[in-house]
Amino acid sequence: MENDYKVLYRKYRPFSFDEVIGQKYSIKMLKNAVINNKISHAYIFTGPRGTGKTSTAKIFARTINCENPESGIPCGKCYSCLNASNSADIIEIDAASNNGVDEVRELINNVKVAPSFSKYKVYIIDEVHMLSKSAFNALLLTLEEPPSHVVFILATTNIESVPITILSRCQRYDFKKISFEDLTSHLKWVASKENISINDEAIEEIAYLSEGGCRDALSILNQLSTSNEEIDLNVVLTNYGSVSFVQIKNIISYFLEDKYSSLKDAFDELKNSSIDYKFFLKKMIDQLFLQAIDLNEKGNKEDFLRLKNVIFELNALINQINITIDPFLLIFLVFAKSMTCSGTVEFKQEEIFTPIEQEEKIKDVVTEAKVVSTLEDNAQKIDKVNEKAIEENSSEHEVDLDYLKKLKEVRINNCFAEADKKLLTSFKNNWRSFNEKIGSTHEIKAAIMDTEVVLASKNINIVTHLQTSMVELFNRELEKIESEYQKMEKESIKFMACSKEEWDELKKEYVKRMRENQPYELIEEPTYQQELHEEKLTSEVEDQDLEEVFSVFDEEKLEVQ
Repeated sequence: MENDYKVLYRKYRPFSFDEVIGQKYSIKMLKNAVINNKISHAYIFTGPRGTGKTSTAKIFARTINCENPESGIPCGKCYSCLNASNSADIIEIDAASNNGVDEVRELINNVKVAPSFSKYKVYIIDEVHMLSKSAFNALLLTLEEPPSHVVFILATTNIESVPITILSRCQRYDFKKISFEDLTSHLKWVASKENISINDEAIEEIAYLSEGGCRDALSILNQLSTSNEEIDLNVVLTNYGSVSFVQIKNIISYFLEDKYSSLKDAFDELKNSSIDYKFFLKKMIDQLFLQAIDLNEKGNKEDFLRLKNVIFELNALINQINITIDPFLLIFLVFAKSMTCSGTVEFKQEEIFTPIEQEEKIKDVVTEAKVVSTLEDNAQKIDKVNEKAIEENSSEHEVDLDYLKKLKEVRINNCFAEADKKLLTSFKNNWRSFNEKIGSTHEIKAAIMDTEVVLASKNINIVTHLQTSMVELFNRELEKIESEYQKMEKESIKFMACSKEEWDELKKEYVKRMRENQPYELIEEPTYQQELHEEKLTSEVEDQDLEEVFSVFDEEKLEVQ
C-alpha cells in the first residue's frame, strides 16, 4: 500500500501568496508585479533557510503563468493552474548537485525551446551560490538577455557567494527570519489542525529553537508529535538539549548578586546535563542583552557595564570553544572573573570542617584562585579558619603574580632581541605537534589549547590566546608546560603567553623601535624573589605604568625578517 503520509513542513507548505508567513513586503511587491504585468526576466530570493524562498518562487511561477489571475492571485481553474504541480514549463534545479558548467550549458540550450502550454518557461535554481565559477560565467549572458518567454528565479542562503555580475542582472528580494510571534501563531494553528496536544511554553521554545525558520519549527513539532503524548516544555528541552529561561535568569541573578557558590552549582548542573552549549550561549547572550537594556534604562550603569562586558566575552567565545575541554567551564570563567565581589565565596552555614578538612578547603580555594584571577582572595572568606595559613598563601600568591609580570616583560624582550623567522616556522609545527600529543585529560591541556606561537628565538617562544583568563592560566603553569614540552619534543624551550590585544601593542612597539634604531638587548631573567622583591619596593609607580602598557593586545602575526 502506498504511504500517503507527509511530514508537516511538506503538508503545510504555502500554495498561495496569502499562505506565506512573515514576508509581507516581498509578497506585496511580487503581487504588484503580476497585477501591473511588469514581470522581470530574472529574480533572486535571498535569506535564511526555511523562510519561504523556494515556496514563494513556485507560487510566483504558477501566478505569472495563470491565464486569469485576480489581484495577483492565481485563479486555480485554468489549464495552467490545474497542471502547475507537474508542469513541464516550471523547471526546478538544485545547484548543489548540478553545479557544473556542463549542466548550465544544457540549461542554456533548453532555454531556447518555447513553453509547452504556458506563457513563461520558469527556471527555479535553488542554492544558486553553489554553482562553480565557470558555471556562473556560462549563465551570465543568458541571464542578461534571455528569450522573452523565459523567467529565472534564483534562490540562495548565501548571497555573498553570488558574483556581483549575476546580482546586477536580477531583481533582489530579501527574505527575513520569521518573527517569533508569527512562528508561534503558525505552530498553534498547525497543532490544532493536526490535533497535537502541546502547551504554549513548548510552542514558544520550539519557535526559539528554530531561529526564524518555519521549516525547522515544523520539523521539530513533527518529531515531538510522534509519541502521541502531550508535549510540554520539559519534553522540548530534554529532546533538543536546550535550557529553560528560568535557568538562564537564575544564572544572571547569581552573577549580579555576587553569589559565587550558587553560580558554580548552576554551572555544575549544566555540565552534568545534556544541554547543547551552543544553544545555551545563544540564549544566554539574548537574555543578557535584554537585561542590560533594562538596567541601562533604569540608570544602573554599573551592572549594565558588567553585563555588557560579559556579552562581548561570551560572543568572542562562541567560535573558540573546543569540544575537547568542558565548554561550560570556560563560560563559567567568563562570569566568575567579572564578579565585583573580588571572589567572595558563599559557604553554607551547615558546612563545618575538621582541622584537616579546613586545611584542604584552603588549598582548594587557593588552587581555584589560580584559574580564576578575580577569585584570588577566596581563602580569606572561609569563616576565618586557620587565618595565618590563609594569609601566607595569599601573600605567596601576590609575589607570584609580580614575578610572572616581570618575567613576562623580560622574556618578550629577549625573544624580540633574538627573533628568527625560520625558527618561528619550525616552532609553530613543534607546538602543533605538542598540542596533539597532550591528551584531553592532561592537567595542562586547558592552558595550551587554542594558543599559537607568534614569536620565536632559539631559547624562547611567545604564544597568544584570545581569552585573557586563559593567558593567565598558561603563565601560571609555565613550569609544567616547559617540563612536558621537553619530555615530548626533546627540546628545552622557555615560554610566555600574551593576549591577542597585547601582541598587537607589542608589534607596534617593535616597529617603532626598529624605525628609531633602538634594537632590543638581552636582559637577565629575574630570580624568583630577590630581584623582584627589591624592585617592588622601589618602583611601584613604574610597575603601574608598565601594567597599562602591557594589558591590551591583538591577533595579527609578526614575522621578523
